Amino acid sequence: MAPPIDDVIKLCCELSANQQIKTTVKHSGKGAMTAGGLAFAGGLVGGPLGIAVGGAVGGLLGCWMTSGQFKPLPQVINEMTPAQQKKLYEDIMSILGSIEWTDVAQLIALVTANASLQQQVTAALLGYIHRELQAEVHYLD
Repeated sequence: MAPPIDDVIKLCCELSANQQIKTTVKHSGKGAMTAGGLAFAGGLVGGPLGIAVGGAVGGLLGCWMTSGQFKPLPQVINEMTPAQQKKLYEDIMSILGSIEWTDVAQLIALVTANASLQQQVTAALLGYIHRELQAEVHYLD
């Protein structure tokens, strides 16, 4: 019988919550389009000086629009689609290998008691988040 996906997902949430990891999905394209669009509009209205002013205002607006996009990683994991969670499960199971557990509490205890295993699972989780969700990872201080 295959280990439950929910146990592995809860393990990932627990590890990322303990390490206070937050993520942000890259929104740089939206900010760049805002800056470029306002620079273009400024150029149409005010010529070369309008380009400079429009670019500066657009850059500030783009920065403001994309700030505050951080989410705790457990929230991101819980909001993933079932297909994404299944893929994450498969990545983590390749590390857990033949470890057997009876419930999620035992799984969390087994992983957190082994520093090397905990590091490997965390690295796989962060790699998945970066690779599949194109999210940046940040640790809270």
